[in-house]
Amino acid sequence: MAKDIIHILEAVGFTDEQAQLYTRGLQMGTAPASEYAKATGLNRITSYNLLENLVRQGYFTVIRKVRSKWYAPIAPEYIAVEARKNVEALERALPELRSLQAAKYRKPRVRFFEGWEGIRHVYSDTLTAQTEILNFANSALVRTYWPGYDDEYVAERVKRGIRLRGIAPDDAAGRRVHGEDRRRLREIRLVPAKDFDFRNEINIYDHKVAICSFDSGLKGNRDMFGVIMESKEVAETQKQIFEMAWRYAGMRRPKKRMTW
Repeated sequence: MAKDIIHILEAVGFTDEQAQLYTRGLQMGTAPASEYAKATGLNRITSYNLLENLVRQGYFTVIRKVRSKWYAPIAPEYIAVEARKNVEALERALPELRSLQAAKYRKPRVRFFEGWEGIRHVYSDTLTAQTEILNFANSALVRTYWPGYDDEYVAERVKRGIRLRGIAPDDAAGRRVHGEDRRRLREIRLVPAKDFDFRNEINIYDHKVAICSFDSGLKGNRDMFGVIMESKEVAETQKQIFEMAWRYAGMRRPKKRMTW
């Protein structure tokens, strides 16, 4: 029996003995506790108690026969579904869990990611946001490297109901993206491109600040990198800086065309 399968099942909550019963059950199908005991080498009473516990957990079903109970494992796909639910529930609870941690024990956490795959990982993390995302970005830049950005990343953000407020250069790409704000669950304010031609992207959300730095295009993707800083204090300061820039961007008005 492959040890790696046992380890994977243990990682999602099975004990070693439960994992053995489950994997044997997939091979055997429906069988009484005595057959499970023989197949795994476990004591018969131990096998019976473990199987009953697995039934209560929803990992096995039981069929009552005249003089005995027969047990069968649920399909592996259901375990994967339950594991994903647990991960999603934990991610939703992370802000509250962190708030329970005494401030003196909270240490800033910095993660560094290299290359295009690293950049993609940073974007994936922003999709865990429980707050709105505050964003400084060049609308054209990310779409140059990621042609499917709108259909993949933006569509997933909208699907998850994560709102975004952003500040971007007032250029052709910025105006096009700005025109789609309502259906993209965002509000973008444009600033003069000649003064604010952002060459990297900053996203502020929850207690995190994520930075994606794109290369010049001359070295492939080797000098691309992403950074996620996780610190309540740093994030709060960056949010204040964003709000100051947001007010400035809101004061701008389109120039009126002169007529003679």
